Amino acid sequence: MKWKLAAALATLSLGACGSEPAPAPTQSASPAMPDLPVVGEEVSILALGDSLFAGYGVEPGQSYPARLEAALRGRGINAKITNAGVSGDTTAGGLQRLDFVLNGMKSPPALVVVSLGGNDMLRGLPPEQTRKNLDELLTRLDQRKVPVLLMGMLSAPNWGADHAKAFNAIYPELARKHDAALVPFFLQAVIDKPQLIQADRIHPTAQGIEEMVAATVGEVAKALPAKPASPPAPR
Repeated sequence: MKWKLAAALATLSLGACGSEPAPAPTQSASPAMPDLPVVGEEVSILALGDSLFAGYGVEPGQSYPARLEAALRGRGINAKITNAGVSGDTTAGGLQRLDFVLNGMKSPPALVVVSLGGNDMLRGLPPEQTRKNLDELLTRLDQRKVPVLLMGMLSAPNWGADHAKAFNAIYPELARKHDAALVPFFLQAVIDKPQLIQADRIHPTAQGIEEMVAATVGEVAKALPAKPASPPAPR
């Protein structure tokens, strides 16, 4: 199993997210889900990330945040996700625009889902730089008292064992430090499944995104803050 993961990561390390012109959008293998009725009070979620959130190579309605929103609604959660994914973004770029994005929202989000660091790794940026940027980003969210779900990444094997040791520890260690929820490896659902990866051998297809949503929607739902209990009805 480990060698399959390493081989798949090596394939994914052939280029940086969003560094090539966007291909024609891929089509989902499953029909579009019908609109679901709104259930309960609206829950605002911010998706801050790179091309894995931006929806590189797929239709706008097929991006991870769009499909995640539909999946949460299917669970009875009236989710409204703001997609702040930017193709090619690094942890430095995400940190730089964090306050601007949050200040532009009508109200603080109930949850911020963060998927950053993949481009840092693919470009060979020092892991300590990635750690520092993510640490500062999570600190700012702590100061705003906004819960976080961190989407983890793994180092590609071509960077060597030292890089893997330094990079792979970033996400679980920062999640513990900041009491953030964690998906250990965001791309787990599409690794070693070439039929779920676009021709660039980096980005998931529309069906790949569906698989990623199915694998993570439970963690997103769990990371949402619990609603306060309603007071008992007067007798």
